[in-house]
Amino acid sequence: MDAINLRQLRYLAKTIEVANITRAAEQLNVAQPALGLQIRQLEDELGVPLLMRHSRGVSATAAGKVLYDRACEILRAVEDAKQEIKRFAGSINESVLLGLTPGITNLVGAEILVEAQLDLPNVHLSITEEMSYVLVEALERDEIDMALAYEVAERPGFIRIPLIEEEMLFVNAAGPTDFAQDSIGFAEALSHPLVLAGERDPARRMVAAAAEKHALPLKIAFEASSIGMMKSLIASGKAVGIMPFGSAADEIRRGELSARRIRDPLIIRTLYLVRSSRRSPFRAERDILDFIRRITTRFALDLGPLGKKLAGLESSHPVEPGASK
Repeated sequence: MDAINLRQLRYLAKTIEVANITRAAEQLNVAQPALGLQIRQLEDELGVPLLMRHSRGVSATAAGKVLYDRACEILRAVEDAKQEIKRFAGSINESVLLGLTPGITNLVGAEILVEAQLDLPNVHLSITEEMSYVLVEALERDEIDMALAYEVAERPGFIRIPLIEEEMLFVNAAGPTDFAQDSIGFAEALSHPLVLAGERDPARRMVAAAAEKHALPLKIAFEASSIGMMKSLIASGKAVGIMPFGSAADEIRRGELSARRIRDPLIIRTLYLVRSSRRSPFRAERDILDFIRRITTRFALDLGPLGKKLAGLESSHPVEPGASK
């Protein structure tokens, strides 16, 4: 019999996490037949099926779930060993790549990097800015270390820590904005031609789900993944948007766009800190989490009545890789 190897464990873990062999092969940068062969060899070695194959993709069997948990522990232990050995090379700083959405960076600003230099002297922090679903895909491919992203579904391989609940706004052409007074019913908001992002965008899905729940027609006049293009269409009067305050904060403050709160129902999304459960904690783990806590606290204050801060990072023992969530 052949011994179980790390490659097989990595392949199995990724396949279970993304629930699709083709997608797992793409993210692992291997040929699909090679990935499938490694998993079949692993099943033959253990004498038990690890995956259930169906029309939607794959899911783990009971045995597969047990091996997935053990594989994550083993892969984390290997990563820990690599990091410990690297310290003998004299490396002091550790690199952290954090993903943020445009709405967050628009409010928090570029000073986050300056603050990181002061608050995290032994960490090299890099920022990548993308929409939430793009950040989640980057986490799947291990291209970033953690992300602040919205409406991330619970799934194998991810740890989610809820941080903020945030109201979405009805945004239209220029006019005064008074959040204390102005609001619009959801049904009335949907009566206007909308510009929304593509179907994979969490905000688009929230709007569509609320419309379906209340049996309301959804008229999407324009589809655009660029926040700038959305705002240009709204400013021209050709469309309205349902978007977060951060995405249009500058234009709203300057009076170039107008915003109203939405009622009946409120459209509320949740911001999560998301990371891979297979990744080992950073050496400066607690300092990094404290830094993110301060950033999200400031972001919640910037949102004012539109944001509600949750207790996700307030515990003295926040969720760490390897814990269930």
